[in-house]
Parts: sequence; C-alpha cells; structure tokens
Amino acid sequence: MENDVKTIVRRVIETTAELRVREAADGAVPSRTITGYAVMFGVPSDPLWSDGDGEAREVIAPGAITRGLLDQQDIKMTMFHDRQLILARSKQGAGTLKYTVDDKGVAFEFEAPHTADGDKALELVRRGDISGCSFAFSTRYYDRDCVERKVESVGGRVIETFTVRQVLGVYDFTLAADPAYPDTSVEAREFAMALRGATACPPRGDARLRAQLREMRRAAGKRITD
Repeated sequence: MENDVKTIVRRVIETTAELRVREAADGAVPSRTITGYAVMFGVPSDPLWSDGDGEAREVIAPGAITRGLLDQQDIKMTMFHDRQLILARSKQGAGTLKYTVDDKGVAFEFEAPHTADGDKALELVRRGDISGCSFAFSTRYYDRDCVERKVESVGGRVIETFTVRQVLGVYDFTLAADPAYPDTSVEAREFAMALRGATACPPRGDARLRAQLREMRRAAGKRITD
C-alpha cells in the first residue's frame, strides 16, 4: 500500500472545448448555467514539453473515466486552479455540479452562484476570456494497464505519447484561461533535460513536477532519445 501512495501521480490536463452560458428562453431571466467539457477523449493535450529534439503529449482514452468513478469522487468546479474559488461541487454524485460521460468526453454544467466569483465566471465565459477547462486527476505512469507509452520518430524528432487508459481519481474541474502546463518555460526546459538524463530533477519545479518526472522515467524504462 505504501508503494501505491508513492507511485500515484496527480496530473492536470487542459481541455480546449468551448465553454458556453446556456441561452435563456425568450422573456426569461438570463441564464446562469455554464456548460462545457472538462475532459475530451482521444484529444492530445498541449505539449508536456517541446523542443528541437522532440515533444511529448498526453491523451485520455475513451473508458479511462466512467460515471461510476466520478460518482465516487469529491469534485470541485473552480476558477484558475484555485480551490478557494469554488463555483460548484459534486460529492459522491450529488450536489450543484452535474456531469455526464459520453463518447466525446466528460460534459458538465452548473448554475453560477450569486457571488462575486460566480458573476465573474459568467462574465468571463460570455466574453470568451475563459475559453477552456482543466481537470485534475491521478494515475500510475509505471503501470501499463493505466498508461500506455508510444515513441516514434517524425522528421528527426522524437514524438512521445502517454495514453491514459485508467484514471484512478478525479479531483476538480477548473475554468481556465491558459494551458495547464508547462508550468513555466524554465521548468519545461529543465523537465525535458532531466527526462533525458542530462540534469537532476528540476530544482525550481514543484513536488508535482518532480513526481511526474520520476513516474515518466519509470514508465519509459530508458531515455527518450534511445
């Protein structure tokens, strides 16, 4: 059990599907319902890292997340990855955050609360300033039943894809204006160098970044340039 705790990695992936405020019927009170997709199946993420030698991306496979899994979680809908800015919540399948799982991914909807944060979320989504959603999840990168790794050479560059086939936990959906990763350009460069064995773990990276690096190294079993 101790080993499981150490090898489960928490990740964040951005979904670029369009967010919407549901249209109100003629003469009705303006809608406060925000809808979108928190997870898109089969769609490559933004690069985990990318440079002249290659790049790596993640893909969430269909079936990696089920309604049964979501109904066991405590999922918070937030803004900007700030868990203090809660807009809705689903706890063991009940609450103000609603979701469905279909062939496309995980769709959600919620009524924006009558709070400063709720009003801000509505306005930013209506204006298009917030254009995507991120979700936080966990999996085991070393376990091939959870994550499949594919490496190919394209135009002299190493293209690596981590396909997540089983998600172990889902923690939040987040209205996001920017990609969830790389966290900073400095961390992204250090991350890529460390994965190739050129440096130690990123000194300025946070614990999540270092844990992710360790698990991807474990999953790869060799340098990505081999």
